[in-house]
Amino acid sequence: MKVLQWVPGLRLSIRERRGLIVVSADQQGVFKVAKEGHVRLPAVVRHWCGLAAGDRVFIVAEPASGRLVVYPPAKLDEMIAQAHEAVFGGEHE
Repeated sequence: MKVLQWVPGLRLSIRERRGLIVVSADQQGVFKVAKEGHVRLPAVVRHWCGLAAGDRVFIVAEPASGRLVVYPPAKLDEMIAQAHEAVFGGEHE
């Protein structure tokens, strides 16, 4: 939150894009940075990507674009499988 300079009460837009959750500052946004300085993903947002409450995610802050990108486990699995296939192809060693 510090690197993005997001403060409690800042309005946010939360969208799903190709299996990722993208959070951006947006004056018209319906979501907000919590008073504790956290971004909470509402149930409807978690449902978009098959997340259950308490699931661990990988989060990337992109200060240049002013956004936070949330990578759910299923998307990470997909990315790792693609990278593994690109490096090793059909090898089984």
